[in-house]
Amino acid sequence: MITSPAFSGKRYAVLGLARSGAAAAHALLASGAEVTVWDRQDVAREPFEGRCALADPLELNLSGYDGVVVSPGVPLNTHPIVGHAAQYGVPVIGDIELFALARSNLLPHKVVGITGTNGKTTTTALVHHVLEMAGMPTVLGGNIGVPIMAQEPLAPNEHGVGVYVLELSSYQVDLTFSLDCDAAALTNITPDHLDRYADYDAYAAAKSRLFEMQSGGHFAVFGSLAEPAGAIFQRERERRQAGRAVAADLERFAQRQPGWPSLQGPHNLENVAVAIALVEELGVKPAQWEHALPRFRNLPHRMERVGEENGVLFINDSKATNPASTAPALAAFPPVPSINAGAPRVHWIVGGLAKEDGLGECAAHLDKLAAAYTVGEAGPRFAELIEPHARVERCELVSEAVQRARDAARPGEVVLFSPACASFDQFRDYEKRGEHFRQLVGVIAECGPSDDDPHFKDIAA
Repeated sequence: MITSPAFSGKRYAVLGLARSGAAAAHALLASGAEVTVWDRQDVAREPFEGRCALADPLELNLSGYDGVVVSPGVPLNTHPIVGHAAQYGVPVIGDIELFALARSNLLPHKVVGITGTNGKTTTTALVHHVLEMAGMPTVLGGNIGVPIMAQEPLAPNEHGVGVYVLELSSYQVDLTFSLDCDAAALTNITPDHLDRYADYDAYAAAKSRLFEMQSGGHFAVFGSLAEPAGAIFQRERERRQAGRAVAADLERFAQRQPGWPSLQGPHNLENVAVAIALVEELGVKPAQWEHALPRFRNLPHRMERVGEENGVLFINDSKATNPASTAPALAAFPPVPSINAGAPRVHWIVGGLAKEDGLGECAAHLDKLAAAYTVGEAGPRFAELIEPHARVERCELVSEAVQRARDAARPGEVVLFSPACASFDQFRDYEKRGEHFRQLVGVIAECGPSDDDPHFKDIAA
């Protein structure tokens, strides 16, 4: 785990002992801090019995505490811990801020931080993959993989200093105040998680804080310049040294994309352009990333190729929980003249718990549909919107949709499970939803890591 003398003798309360909270508590204790922990679940508190105080921070006088560490899942706009800590002038922080505070005591290293509404998971995993193949010491953390404070510190090797590659949700950035990334990226910003923010501008402002924490000489790359990301890019370009805030160069990679089987579609072209800008900033040469990109494997539940049956490809894109995330998936499968006379070839399974009323960016890609199969609470509304443009079958359950799509699809066509909705009407999370789709298809994912791979377990929204 990562420890630091910066925490020795200081006092912290940790609220919530799931993966990131437990890792933070263990690291603080190992660093010599005085720690009070709390979780509503008895089983979560058991590992800390006899090692530190067990008490709910909401019931404590927090005078003299150096911070309250909470999970990114705690809604800062409504949870009482925010107001309670403020009464004592105590900051509410997350494990990423602990990592930032520990950096000065780590061996020479660099940090890459990647945020955005869509594409940040793939981009983060791609940066990590390229660095690994280039032989550079690297770990994956943040909103993906093992909690960063639970990981072993990196040491330099003959290929360069260690690189911590962090996927950062807006929730994590909200809890971070001193992370000066050597290189950072914003993939894009579209409306999402608005239940946690006053409005869309406030959500965008949360993303922008990652770049505001950077020194002017450090590097930043922006995948999409559509507003409000474009405004953040302009501000950062004006305050930084020349060439230290750049727009991703998509044209540079467009002709090469057919050679990357797991990185198809316009969204992945953007992801690649951002990732390569980051790794080149870290010293990776073109020959190294050219070797690595064709060998990148799909992430679980994100454009994951889970099987092929009678010439029909089945894609698990359960991680697409909003229309802006699904739109690039639809765009990735345009009609091909050599397949069924160039007719639309996507059988789209869509629906769940809607985050917005409408098709959003998906509306521009309805010409790609051979048919749509609507499911879940949002199914009837999606059916109404799609029916004027494509054949729709109202299914309610994912199992029924998969069977109907399987029966209808012809060789060369694609069954795309990209719900454009949250999963909570029928499933615990998008991972369980994606696993269900895999089981229905009847093929274990062979093109990407398994669900048991700890490198690909999101720990925050």
